[in-house]
Amino acid sequence: MRLDKYLADCGIGTRSEVKEIVRKGRVSVNGAVVKDSGAAVSEADSVSVDGRLLGGVGELKKKHWFMLNKPAGLVSANSDEKDATVIDIFKNEGLKGLFTVGRLDKDTEGLLLVCDDGEMSHYLTAPSRNIAKVYYAKIDGLLAPDAAERLANGIEFKEFVSRPAKLEILSADADNNTCEAYVTVSEGRFHEVKRLIAAVGGEVTYLKRIAFGPLKLDESLKAGEYRELSGGEINELRAAVGKD
Repeated sequence: MRLDKYLADCGIGTRSEVKEIVRKGRVSVNGAVVKDSGAAVSEADSVSVDGRLLGGVGELKKKHWFMLNKPAGLVSANSDEKDATVIDIFKNEGLKGLFTVGRLDKDTEGLLLVCDDGEMSHYLTAPSRNIAKVYYAKIDGLLAPDAAERLANGIEFKEFVSRPAKLEILSADADNNTCEAYVTVSEGRFHEVKRLIAAVGGEVTYLKRIAFGPLKLDESLKAGEYRELSGGEINELRAAVGKD
């Protein structure tokens, strides 16, 4: 296996990003610095980045994929100085190199994929792949009559114009000035759903992701629970990014 592919599979970065990391002498194989990202590594080799051991190359033979029903209050990170992270939930699995596929805000709940497959994770989160994510939102305020059309055409923000998004109003309560909706987006910008709703007259008070690409949240999973993806589900993800 090429060194850059191994590092990408570990979630260190994209293939182009890890090439730069290797070029800067931050990677060691069996204790020796290697600056050639195309160098071959075998199952007998151990690889370190910035002194952190990633483990044996042979450990990557099997990729691990999990679906988590993320609870509110956890951050989507491997470690955090202040808050508990979603990766903390997986400590009993005894697996190295797990990370989240994309992120959910600390107060957002729902479907979050966790894996140790850097290459597939990159494909699933790359904007060019146009992978849809569906959210259920509770909203303060009744949205503008043309809200769905405006989201479909893209909302212009100061720093970017959003990609077309889909809005489906599920219910509206004029007496309490609230509504519920499904929002489907295909990119993962910071606070994107909340900002889209704010742009059409509402404020998100509760947000839960219920679908990621072809996968829907397993309703049997309580908040904080997870399960391994089936082989069929992994194949669905691969097909979604053209890797079937």
